[in-house]
Formats: sequence, C-alpha cells, structure tokens
Amino acid sequence: MSSETRIRQHVRTALVAGALGAALAIPLAAWPTMARADATSELQSVQQQIQEGNQAYEEATARVEELQAQIDENEARIAELEAELPTQQARAEDSLRALYKMQQGTGSLVDLLLSASDFYELLSTIQYLDVIQSSNNDAIEELQASMNELDQTRFSLNSQMEEAEQEQQRAEDALAQANEARAELEAQIAAQAAAEEAERLAAIEAAQRAAEEAAAQAAAAAEDEQDATFTTESGSQAPIEVPSSPDAGNVDWSSDKAAFVAEWSARIDAYLAGSPLAGQGTTFAEAAWEYGVDPRFSPAISMIESTQGRYCFLPHNAWGWGSSSWDSWEEAIWDHVEGLAIGYGGQLTYAGAKKYCPPNADYWYAGVLANMERI
Repeated sequence: MSSETRIRQHVRTALVAGALGAALAIPLAAWPTMARADATSELQSVQQQIQEGNQAYEEATARVEELQAQIDENEARIAELEAELPTQQARAEDSLRALYKMQQGTGSLVDLLLSASDFYELLSTIQYLDVIQSSNNDAIEELQASMNELDQTRFSLNSQMEEAEQEQQRAEDALAQANEARAELEAQIAAQAAAEEAERLAAIEAAQRAAEEAAAQAAAAAEDEQDATFTTESGSQAPIEVPSSPDAGNVDWSSDKAAFVAEWSARIDAYLAGSPLAGQGTTFAEAAWEYGVDPRFSPAISMIESTQGRYCFLPHNAWGWGSSSWDSWEEAIWDHVEGLAIGYGGQLTYAGAKKYCPPNADYWYAGVLANMERI
C-alpha cells in the first residue's frame, strides 16, 4: 500500500470513527449487535428519560423524608413545651399568690417582720419574692414565644411538605409514563425482530426450493446436474445456495485486536485461496476490526458478486459496489468494509439483502449466508 493510500485510509478511518462515536456514543466494535430499527433509538431516548425520572423521584422522596423528619422534630419540641408550660404557670401562680397574701394580709406581713432579724433582711426577702415572680413571668413569656415560633415553623414545614409531595407525585407519574412507553417500544422491536426472522427464514426456504427444482429439472432431462443461478447486483450469475443453518453464528469481539486479526486473517486466507483476493485475509480482518463489521461479510459478498474477484465488472470491484473502481485490493477492501458498516450495520440481515440486491434478495441473502458459514 502506498504512503498516500495509507494517509487517505487513516484520515477516512478517523472521520468515520469520530462521526459514529459522536452520534452513537458507543464503541465501533458494538455495531454488529445493534438493532437498526428507529424504535431502538427511541427506546434509548425513553431509557434516558426513565433514568432521569428515577433520579427525580428519588430526590423528591428524599426531600419528603427530610421534611417529615423536621416536622417530627418540631412536633416533639412543641409537645415538650406544652408539657412544661402548665408547671411553669403553676409556679408563677404560687409565687404571685404568696406575694399577694404578704402584701394584703396583716398576719403574713407581721410574720415576715417578726421572722426578719433586721430591716435589711426584710427588704431582701421582699425583693427576692419580686425577683421570683418576675423570673416566672419571663419564663412563661419565653415558653409562649417559643411555642409561637414553633407554630410558625409547623405551618412552613407543612407547606413545604405539600409542595414536596406534589413534586414526588409528578415524578412518579412521569416515571410511570416512561416505563409504559418503554414497554410499548420493546414490544414494537420484538415484533420487528420477529418479522425480520420470518423474512430471513423465508429467503432460505426460497433458495432451497429453487435448488430442488433445478435438480429435478436436470434429472428429468437426463442431463448433468446444473446449478440454478440468479443475477447478482453486479450483473453476474451466481449459483443459488442453501446455508446449512439459518444463522452464521456470532463473532467473538471480546479478544484484543491482535488475536482477532490473527484468527480471522487465517480463516479468510483459507477461504480465498487460489483467487485474485488470495492473501488479503489480514486486510479484511483489520478493516473489520476497525469498523466493527463481521469479518466474513465482505469476503462472502465477493464470492457472490465476482467469484472472489475473478469476474469484476470494474477494476478491483469484487462486490458489485456501485460504479466504484480502485487501484488496489487493499484500498477497495477498506472502502467496502467501511460502506458495510455505515450502510448495512456491519452484519448480514435480510433487510440489508433487499437493499444490496433488490431484484433477488432471497437468493443473495441465502448465498452470502452459506459462504459466511464456510469461513
């Protein structure tokens, strides 16, 4: 590969990786497992709403619990003051009553005079009684002021609690709506997946019937068995093939790049041996890793569209890929794998087959799947 080609390749890789990463915020290697339906992106949006709704509900609930704790503490303090107030009032009444009797009753005053050792003691006793009375009155006023303040706090906390409970209810309602929307979207995605699976299996069955009909016709004509063919996207004829199973299996993306490339380059080289694409296993594997594409996808298409590069309708175009041509297999492979990532999700699907080869999507899908099984 020339230095200019490498530069173009690295620039293209960076641009595509950056665009996909910014749009989807996921590793490129996750492409093969992503659903392509619009409902999936909607589901991701609803899931985000659910996460935000859960957070809002938890915050509202925490606020309600916090206010309830403050209310409980305030009510407990009010109860303490209410219990303390009668005792303090009784003390004030007793001291007031004693002082009144002393001031109004001659007997009490005489007793007070006789019990005092001198005039200063008498004066001190009277002042002491006044201080006690004043202190009791102050204590009552302080208790009453505290109760008034606590009543105001009670009103404020109850108002805040009402608002917090309303916010909690709104968050709960929004969360319920988001969960309902998620359930509907999941059902829609499941229905789409079921429809896709039905179409995929129907394509394989159609290929099976076509192959059986071709064999029956050849036998009836007492001729050598001839394979049934179909017209590919590039205009060539490819044999109708029937895969051994309806699924080629998943690719293991858990290994590192070196192990991934080592495994798949060897398998692809074995598959392409003897063809014009022979020895390009490493190129296919590295491009597949870079763009998160099933490493079997592009090589298998090359068999359907050009018999592994033997019959290209344009230079180095082994895939019936539009009207493109390239100067080298390396450049062509990187561009094709990139296109499969962007336009087809990086994996074989029946919906992709209808897009890639509309006239004969059934046979094209079955043929590509059968070749992927061989790699």
